[in-house]
Amino acid sequence: MENSQQSTDGTDRSDLVSADGKNIKSVLCQRCGSKVLCPGMATLEEKELFLPSMRKKSGLSTTEGSVDGDTLTAHWLVDDMYTFENVGFTNDVGRIKYLICADCEIGPIGWHCLDDKKSFYVAVERVNYA
Repeated sequence: MENSQQSTDGTDRSDLVSADGKNIKSVLCQRCGSKVLCPGMATLEEKELFLPSMRKKSGLSTTEGSVDGDTLTAHWLVDDMYTFENVGFTNDVGRIKYLICADCEIGPIGWHCLDDKKSFYVAVERVNYA
């Protein structure tokens, strides 16, 4: 998504992304408002990822075949897990760990593949901004 604030789905993200592709605003949990990322800590990436529907942590352990969710394409990419202000990780689901809010445990708000130690994705649509 080089130097473009327009996403592939036509959504204008100019109020969220700086000229160098970083997040302008703080990234917050939709449910409790807890800060997930500070401004300037993540880059906007277009990557198709499937995330199960949002729910409390206990509801994430559904069998693989019956998981309902969304395929999302706009994500904040973070290359170091210590960049996050407040995020938790689920137990492994195959080779994936889902990102959740560490305070209220709602999620998944993002995705991390265990094969790639430097890629943590937070779905743009599953968080709020301030």
